[in-house]
Amino acid sequence: MAIDHDRLFKELIQTFFEEFILLFFPDMHEHIDFRHLSFLSEELFTDVTAGEKYRVDLLVETKLKGENGLIIVHVENQSYVQPSFPERMFIYFSRLFEKYRTRIVPIAVFSYEALRKEPSVFSIEFPFGDVLQFRFFPVELRKKHWRDYIRHDNPIAAALLGKMGYTESEKVELKKEFLRMLVRLELDKARQRLLLGFFETYVKLSEEEERQLQREVKAMETKEREKVLELIISYEQKGRKEGLEEGMKRGIQQGIKQGMKQGVKQGMKQLIRNMAHKGMTVEDIARLVDLSEEEVRELLEK
Repeated sequence: MAIDHDRLFKELIQTFFEEFILLFFPDMHEHIDFRHLSFLSEELFTDVTAGEKYRVDLLVETKLKGENGLIIVHVENQSYVQPSFPERMFIYFSRLFEKYRTRIVPIAVFSYEALRKEPSVFSIEFPFGDVLQFRFFPVELRKKHWRDYIRHDNPIAAALLGKMGYTESEKVELKKEFLRMLVRLELDKARQRLLLGFFETYVKLSEEEERQLQREVKAMETKEREKVLELIISYEQKGRKEGLEEGMKRGIQQGIKQGMKQGVKQGMKQLIRNMAHKGMTVEDIARLVDLSEEEVRELLEK
């Protein structure tokens, strides 16, 4: 099943919006009044030239401290490379401004695997002068090193460790530090599951790596050890339970399908026998039920 990156990022950032702004834009955070915060309905735009529809990921209505005017924070997750992205951000911005007629803060989160120079400006220029210089605020996750964020007591930092820069050999340590952060955050179960689910979507350990993780956690000498182990065990049990439930669900569905298939076959068999009992020939029956004469004979003989 394909991963719905946009939905995952939207749910994460919407749940921890203030923490997101604080982590990546501390200067912006100082000016926003988070007591006034509401999430607006999704906006759907059609690109007439490309014949495609685009949905704005997240629109947040808020205020600046000491001011009455509203601002809108537009967060857009970009999970794949798109050369025309700055232009698309400008189109989003202009259409949102046309509708709301207020100041808008455009933010783009780049979450793809590639390491590349990502432009954050869309401009229209002429030899005789500039017409437009549009800029948005970028968050390029892969350019951020995960070790720089493990001391942040911030749930967004914890969840996004797995989208930052790390090597395959660091995966076990990465997950260990993520779990330690999760323990320190002391979140409620629902938010804890959100962060765990997000992280596990992007960082998958092999069975051997999971065993290595448990060995390293058991060797920890900090007071977090027992809580981290408890977190690992409870999440494993939840995974097994969900796997069992999914297996039972699939088994039931398969049984229903098989039963329906057998029921249809039995019904067809009875129908053909009734038709033959009324004196209809094999040729006539085959034509009416859309089977070959050989198939009709086989059903009559059984």
